[in-house]
Amino acid sequence: MALAGPRAAPSHSVPGAWRRLRPVEYLLLGYVAIISVVALVRAPRWPGCWWLLGAHLLIVLLIYLVRRPGLGAVGRALRELYPLILLVALYAALDVLNGAGAAATHDALVQGWEEALFGMQVSRVWWQRYPSTFWSTVLHGAYLAYYLILSVPALWFAWRRDFQALRRFIFMVMATFFVCYLFFVFLPVAGPYYAFPRPDGAFMDNTMARLVYDALASGSSYGAAFPSSHVAATVAAAIAATIGSRRLDLLLLVPTILLTVAVVYCQMHYAVDALAGLAVGFGVAAVATALERRGMRWG
Repeated sequence: MALAGPRAAPSHSVPGAWRRLRPVEYLLLGYVAIISVVALVRAPRWPGCWWLLGAHLLIVLLIYLVRRPGLGAVGRALRELYPLILLVALYAALDVLNGAGAAATHDALVQGWEEALFGMQVSRVWWQRYPSTFWSTVLHGAYLAYYLILSVPALWFAWRRDFQALRRFIFMVMATFFVCYLFFVFLPVAGPYYAFPRPDGAFMDNTMARLVYDALASGSSYGAAFPSSHVAATVAAAIAATIGSRRLDLLLLVPTILLTVAVVYCQMHYAVDALAGLAVGFGVAAVATALERRGMRWG
């Protein structure tokens, strides 16, 4: 009689919540694992990093809880949208990881690239040579449109119950942010917002400019300039939204172009930051699209 081979582990040995993980959750767990190692290494210098390790455990617990069956309507909605909500905390954690401004930044390196490519510091010179109250208002407004570009498509797909489009959108946006965040952690660049004297006078004498600077004063993470996550995430969001719904194409195209110009003209990012953001946004969208063509299922 032939001997029986080793038994496969029963499927119930892995809790069902973990068996139902989506690509975005694997992505989130991978990012949290990397950042936890960084926090552990940097904690002796910056004790605030110890708190991040506890926060990361709560993120893992949250992933487990929202994947459990039997959730109500609110729980199911949270299960779809919580990765975007977590971005707020993950962005704030960057400031802790970089010692609240104590980390060495690499602005000289990026400024060197800027000089090599353009022969000047574009973000410093552009608004000074061509000051315009009109364009300051429009482009600072476009900078604020970033929050709508990242939220409106997600809410639109959720309202239409188009979960394939919603999950694709969230995956692309999250992957783009994580690529940018890893740069911010390992190659922090403060950016022209910190490196140069800030715009003043009539250029700043409009409501949109004041709103932008108020927002930056209360919620900006030091070292988060290269690549521009504003540009990268906006581009990825616009592409993912367009794939999911042609109705969103023209709605997002103009704000995306204006925002890409705004981050440089309004002296928030170096021009090199914006170019790198475009590369990251298009690159992540291309990889995600290729994965989907090869059979990737978003949830």
